[in-house]
Amino acid sequence: TTKNTSNNTEISYQRDLKKLIRYLDGQNIHDFAEVTSLDLKGYLSELKAENLASSTISRNIASIRALFQYLFKESRVTADPSEELKPPKVEKKMPEILSVQEVDLLKQPNINTAKGLRDSAMLELLYATGMRVSELIHLQVSDLNLQFGYVICHDTDKERIIPIGNVSKRALAEYMEHGRDYFVKNKNEKSLFTNCSGRSMSRQGFWKVLKGYAEAAGIYRDITPHTLRHSFAVHMLQNGADIKSVQEMLGHSDISSTQIYLGMNVAKMRDVYMKAHPRH
Repeated sequence: TTKNTSNNTEISYQRDLKKLIRYLDGQNIHDFAEVTSLDLKGYLSELKAENLASSTISRNIASIRALFQYLFKESRVTADPSEELKPPKVEKKMPEILSVQEVDLLKQPNINTAKGLRDSAMLELLYATGMRVSELIHLQVSDLNLQFGYVICHDTDKERIIPIGNVSKRALAEYMEHGRDYFVKNKNEKSLFTNCSGRSMSRQGFWKVLKGYAEAAGIYRDITPHTLRHSFAVHMLQNGADIKSVQEMLGHSDISSTQIYLGMNVAKMRDVYMKAHPRH
């Protein structure tokens, strides 16, 4: 493949094209030069009949178009039968967010225990920064600067500095002073947050922690670590933060990813805050 694609994408493309070839074989078509746009539309009808997700059908169309564009460029076919294929309209689902009252789930951890101090620090930090859960669990102690109130967040190939407010700063200070040593016996352990065995926290481990507190707070909706990220973005915009700053804090390379939060009719949400972030 000449495109700059990830391994997973390439495997998906290969799978898509093998499926297409099986379909064409069944139609007694054994040469790409014989394929017409009608054949491809027939194949898409079969995919739709399988009740596949719109995103899967869109990816199949992308695979087919990439194949025929390549064949056409290499003069292996005289016309491109995939030109008329249109991907299905994908409805962008509005992300699930918490109301300010529901953010009280952040107060659920029992801060008289080491586990409660750790959980409180993780939840508050996630909501204070909007970072991804993968970024949270990969934080090292050296990424945290409590004196100046910021954290260095490592994205795939770049890092960003995110300021943290007083609430999460206090929670982190308490955890560092009274909680972390309870879990971490190995002095060389660099991870900021660890599991009970003192090893780096996993995504699943954090997800279970969050789910437990959501239930304790009486929230039975589908709350995921990403819900806190979405809530952070909406609450910031709702309180007058500019979209460019929110984009930088979230680490979105494209502002269109951040703009989905503007469509969430934030003006109509009832909660009124004193500041841009309700827990500063």
